Amino acid sequence: MISYLIDIFLIGIGAALINNFVLYYFVGICPFVGVSRKISTAFGMGCAVIFVIAIAAVISWAITTYVLMPGALLSRTVAGLFVPPETAAGIDLTILSYIVYIFAISSSVQFVEMYVRKFFPPLYKALGVYLPLITTNCAILFACLVIMSKITGVDNPADAWDLGRALTLAVGGGIGFTIAIVIMAGIREELDLCDVPKPFKGVAISLIVAGILSLGFMGFTGVDSGLRKAMMPKPEVVAQVQPEAEAGK
Repeated sequence: MISYLIDIFLIGIGAALINNFVLYYFVGICPFVGVSRKISTAFGMGCAVIFVIAIAAVISWAITTYVLMPGALLSRTVAGLFVPPETAAGIDLTILSYIVYIFAISSSVQFVEMYVRKFFPPLYKALGVYLPLITTNCAILFACLVIMSKITGVDNPADAWDLGRALTLAVGGGIGFTIAIVIMAGIREELDLCDVPKPFKGVAISLIVAGILSLGFMGFTGVDSGLRKAMMPKPEVVAQVQPEAEAGK
């Protein structure tokens, strides 16, 4: 149980800070640059991305686990009606992952768009065309693909990620996206008051600032391994606790 909680914590911290989707993997750059002119708009976009990426992660995990991966329950059951059980158990539908994930993301975005339009009209007007563009935010698709790799790319089925780990990665990645875009928006608001050389005005100075932010976030490299060593219980402590637990039984 302790090991699982540590995994959850490190996955969340890793996705948000250590391996930030935008500043480490460089995915989601389009909305990161396009919607980072004002802090309020950037924060609204970040919250929308967190919501969409969480829903997409749940859907992608469920579909990957029960439909796409080799020997998945639903695909094996349906295929078993037409082919021998041995053949049905080896059916691999992961080739459809991109199509399925894009469909899940686009459906989630439509739900968010309807919700924001009804309950937050000012935010909907502020986001404008960028809200539908969440559909093409590669950070969300990247999260779905990482989750798939942690389910189908493991040698031991017991090491496959459960829903808790998948959802933690998605929410952590969304929070990391929000942190990055809000920081960027704050800097760009200040840049509007600065005397930026003409060749660097606009997107050019924004990309330079993004590169500097990325270098800053590189300082978190290796923090996850250090945290794991510090948080994992020492072997002698475990050896002392186990006899006491057995005696209590």
